[in-house]
Amino acid sequence: MRRRLLIALTVFAALAVLAFAVPLSLTAATSRTQHLVLGRSGDADRFATLADAAGSAGGVRALADEVTRYHELYGENVLVVDARGAPVVNAGVAVDDPRIRAAVAAARRNQRPQQVDRLTPWSAPVMLIARPVGTGVQVNGAVVIEASTAAARSAIARLWALIAVGALGAMVVFVLLALVLSRWVLRPLAAMSDAVAELTATLPKPRGRAPITRRYGGPPEVRALAESVDAMATAVGDSADAQHQLVADTAHAMRNPLAALTIRLDSLEAAVPATASATFRAATTEVERLTALLDDLLQLAVAEAPASFGTAASAEEHCDPAQVAADRVDAWTSAFDDAGIRLTATPTGHSPVPGDRGERPAAAISAAALAQILDVALSNSCRYAGSGAHTAVGVSAGPDWVTVRVADDGSGVAPDELDRLTARFFRGSTAAAGGTGLGLSIANALTKARGGTLTVEAVHPHGLAVAIRVPAVAR
Repeated sequence: MRRRLLIALTVFAALAVLAFAVPLSLTAATSRTQHLVLGRSGDADRFATLADAAGSAGGVRALADEVTRYHELYGENVLVVDARGAPVVNAGVAVDDPRIRAAVAAARRNQRPQQVDRLTPWSAPVMLIARPVGTGVQVNGAVVIEASTAAARSAIARLWALIAVGALGAMVVFVLLALVLSRWVLRPLAAMSDAVAELTATLPKPRGRAPITRRYGGPPEVRALAESVDAMATAVGDSADAQHQLVADTAHAMRNPLAALTIRLDSLEAAVPATASATFRAATTEVERLTALLDDLLQLAVAEAPASFGTAASAEEHCDPAQVAADRVDAWTSAFDDAGIRLTATPTGHSPVPGDRGERPAAAISAAALAQILDVALSNSCRYAGSGAHTAVGVSAGPDWVTVRVADDGSGVAPDELDRLTARFFRGSTAAAGGTGLGLSIANALTKARGGTLTVEAVHPHGLAVAIRVPAVAR
């Protein structure tokens, strides 16, 4: 994969360098060509002016002297002809050359030969510059200069060589940067791929699930990593399935012995002597506690099971939270009365939104699940708030969320214990005997499975509140 990445980065770098170097080279060649053409065109125009003014023998001699000095100074041939095409002054030009004849004929027709737009190091060594003598109405002859392109071509070659060296240097820098970048990018990917491959080799083969690489493409290394990750995820899913099944099987297997043990203890109660009655009652209590602990563990396992196991809320689950809260308050009233605690339901709060017709939104949770969560909160309040306390159950609704809050003004818990109350088996330092410490863990798992949150808050000046916040479903 590193080689392919290096090739791709190098190709992109080469394209970028060429996109800069090629236009720069062409621009430099065009500029040098224009400089040569403009210079020699000015010389031809000057000779044409002198030839037009040379009406006498002295003028012709002065023109010949000027052309000779130019030829000796620049080493370029110059030809001046009259209106009939006969040479007037000739400094090294081969008049029989077809190119010269064509240039002279074009100039006598008041036409200029087409010049090259851009010289290159391998262009022709001579460029013809031709100008008519006289005005556009009357042409009295022509001037032709065989301009040497050697200096221009040498300058262009030097510029191109300099640009090529710069481009080559830039390519070397880009390749080094690409090498460093590819190593930096691919080193963690290679390490992760090796680690995942080693881990995947120890996992059982996926059971009937198609790997990612059958649906997506990419480099072989990435496909191999995707296949390993997919196999690992599938193995984890299979493991969670097996764990869930193990919990169910274990629960079923343990319930029968516990039920049989309870029946045996009940049948032995009449035969237990008075001296062993206390021990018998303690054993019965432990069996009941073990049964309650097993039930709570099973509820927690089901509540924490992933959605793929069929325990999370479906899209069709919804309920009226105010009605569920009212039902649970009615069901728990007698228990709270026995505990000396006043239980009330506060009016439902509703935050209207534009277009709202005053209907209460439903909660995206089943009535059974919400009732189970409220039972946990109400059970804790009934057990730990203390005699004389007041517990209030309220429902507040907004456009997106519904919150059910169970708050009491009891003794509460220490501030540093609030965040730990939803942990498994944790019980507050001031909690009375009894309970397994799993109730709030179960309620928290059930709330999260429905896309909500459960928070435990302190009530001022004292007390405890459990807030269940779940998504709302507009009706």
